[in-house]
Amino acid sequence: MMTIGITGGIGSGKSTVCHVFEHLGIPVFYADTVAKEIMVTDPVLTAGVMEAFGAESYDAGGRLNNKHIAGIVFNNSTELARLNALVHPAVFRAFDLWLANVPPNVPYVLKETAILFESGSYRACDKTVLVTSPVNMRLRRVMDRDGATEEQILARMNKQLTDDEKVKMADYQIRNDESQSVILQVMELHQQFI
Repeated sequence: MMTIGITGGIGSGKSTVCHVFEHLGIPVFYADTVAKEIMVTDPVLTAGVMEAFGAESYDAGGRLNNKHIAGIVFNNSTELARLNALVHPAVFRAFDLWLANVPPNVPYVLKETAILFESGSYRACDKTVLVTSPVNMRLRRVMDRDGATEEQILARMNKQLTDDEKVKMADYQIRNDESQSVILQVMELHQQFI
């Protein structure tokens, strides 16, 4: 069974694209969502986070102290790499468990993550798809969705590779720029993948 990695910058519309694939019966593993879940459910990961960043990484109820972690890693690439070295292997383990439960007659699965290329997880995929959208559209979408400021969104964008860098690494591209149908682009790729 093929694994197709799918990614795109914040506000590019990769979740929308994934939902179209799901309507075609293709299972999607949402790595970023799973990462948030396992930060509090995977005992190996939680122990590693507490050892690396202190017991205050979690509150008394076992919830992740996002403010504490963000304060350590946000502007410190060394500490961010340290956190990623704990989280990424746990996400890979979760993906393997998820994949074991996918019906065998499924032609391929999608692994969706914002940092497919940055994390190196594209290496474990048979093919990769990049969802792109102009920066002004991405900003508008995220401002509408999250209520974030343009400066906050640009700070997040600047922590990821640019679309130009990702295009060079991706096998396929879906343009979500309102000039062409996303559904038709997905259908075309779906036919190639099956």
